[in-house]
Amino acid sequence: MSEQSRRRPGQHPVVRSMSAARTADAQLRLADRITAFAGSMPFVYVHVVWFATWMLLVEHDPWPKLTLVVSLEAIFLSTFVMIGQNRQAAFQQAKADHEFVEQELELKLNTEITRAVHQLALDLHRSLLEHRDEPDALTATGDRS
Repeated sequence: MSEQSRRRPGQHPVVRSMSAARTADAQLRLADRITAFAGSMPFVYVHVVWFATWMLLVEHDPWPKLTLVVSLEAIFLSTFVMIGQNRQAAFQQAKADHEFVEQELELKLNTEITRAVHQLALDLHRSLLEHRDEPDALTATGDRS
């Protein structure tokens, strides 16, 4: 299978490689699922119901345990946020590195093309000057019609 046929249109090569790495790692898949749920409205609804139930029905003085649970949850959620930020930073760096290499290759190719065009222009100019200095065959014979 060729590189072109493996490419999905519109998808950056770094996106493909990072996506493949994320899919291959079970821990990253789990972190993705947790952060996807934690960043959703169902997460908020579950917590509203859970906290309301706890405060109204489970304990008559819910604040000490509830504070502990909420603090522990905040620690874990902030860890997942940092994992996501680290992955995003790694993605941005990999993408920037890839684009830098691509731009350097394009610059090198453009420079080579510019030099080739410049050389062709010099050769053409030199050729025109050489032909201008040569006597015209009709002029040399004196045959002007």
